[in-house]
Amino acid sequence: MTEFSALLGSQFLWYALAAGLLVAAVSGPLGCFAVWRRMAYFGDTLAHSALLGVTLGFILQVQPTIAVGATCCLLAVLLVYLQRRQGLSVDTLLGILSHSMLALGIVTVSLFSIRMDLLALLLGDLLAVGGQDLLLMAAAAALIGGLLFLLWEKLLTFTLNEELAAAEGVPVERVRLALMLMLALLIAIAMKVVGILLITALLIIPAAGARRLARTPEQMAAVASAIGALAVVLGLLASIIWDTPAGPSIVVAAAALFLLTHLRPAGTA
Repeated sequence: MTEFSALLGSQFLWYALAAGLLVAAVSGPLGCFAVWRRMAYFGDTLAHSALLGVTLGFILQVQPTIAVGATCCLLAVLLVYLQRRQGLSVDTLLGILSHSMLALGIVTVSLFSIRMDLLALLLGDLLAVGGQDLLLMAAAAALIGGLLFLLWEKLLTFTLNEELAAAEGVPVERVRLALMLMLALLIAIAMKVVGILLITALLIIPAAGARRLARTPEQMAAVASAIGALAVVLGLLASIIWDTPAGPSIVVAAAALFLLTHLRPAGTA
């Protein structure tokens, strides 16, 4: 009990909790759009590019979160460009880019003999979040939150029907790019929390669970954020009590909460 109390008083634990809650807050509404637009595979593609971003950060001596964010944003822009070209479906493009980026990241690590903790990269290293990491995450979360607030109605119209959105004067291509860039920034800050392999799970699972409990898009976004936040708290507690990896523990907690939402009738959202 004394050790547990001492752990609760440690700075690194509160940094970890703050980082996890920041990610949960913005991944809730973004996860809803990912569910509505069936963009889970897009999240995986961006996550796989994170390894390349980390290696470029080492090579250029840039903070990994910034390097990953820049790499994911460039990939999002590339995808928007490629989507405009005829001949390949979106899932085919995502499949090509996803595995190409992952392979390129691994090759780059080998070529430059970069030594890194691959396990922490793949599964997250939430308890190692420092003050600088937290500031970058807070800045990215604030930017994502601000864009969501400004573009919420346009994003909803765009998600409901792209042709209708265009007819109503919504700049569809700009809104599509904004959504992808927000997802790219989320991937960059979530990598520290749950790692490359589990980022999409934290994006999709809370939103999928919230769909059973909400009646409006706004309710679904809020409930998704709440489920994500609760998963962060429960996952961190499990990590402390049973000495399990924090990132996977958070995803397991989110999955358990998702299963609990299926014990009641679905909402109409």
